[in-house]
Amino acid sequence: MSTEIEIEFKNMVTHDEFLRINQHFSLKNSDFISQENHYFDTKLFSLKKNNCALRIRRKNNRYELTLKQPAEIGLIETNEIINSEVCNQILSNGILPDGEVKMKLMQSNLPFEDISCFGTLTTNRAEIKYLGGLLVFDHSFYLKKEDFEIEYEVTDREIGKKHFIALMDQLNIPIRETNNKILRFYNEALKQKQTSEEEK
Repeated sequence: MSTEIEIEFKNMVTHDEFLRINQHFSLKNSDFISQENHYFDTKLFSLKKNNCALRIRRKNNRYELTLKQPAEIGLIETNEIINSEVCNQILSNGILPDGEVKMKLMQSNLPFEDISCFGTLTTNRAEIKYLGGLLVFDHSFYLKKEDFEIEYEVTDREIGKKHFIALMDQLNIPIRETNNKILRFYNEALKQKQTSEEEK
């Protein structure tokens, strides 16, 4: 169990840009590991309305329950290791185990009694250390869609921002406004729902 401040920079990239940056850092297919993110919220998306996110990540048969909450700088990330049985329990009935994540939700007066999984996103991810931070290469699949993203996780916001912008500039990749994965998933689900209703 851990609580940490998450400071990261994100940039959506095209497929060609993703290949270019992979070649720049000599990444191979074997460097990428698949992981699943199961996203949770209430029926009224109360967590999203409070700029929070709740997920279970499965990676290498390891399960981690994570709550992200806004902080003065970055996000407060509370992580809790769970087993497959607890994961299946949360997926099937939305009941959270007693622990730090549940306690944080209660302390913040965030509703969680009717949470349920509203979708799963799969990411092929590679990570390398870069100038005192962690550079992350993500190829994600969700709702019959795929996208490509570069993340840079750092401990110092100002220094990290300079390094990230310099790298994108070096590779001739424009900085784009980039939502986090859970919001991209939510927006795509809403878009597809509206399209489906219009076609009826």
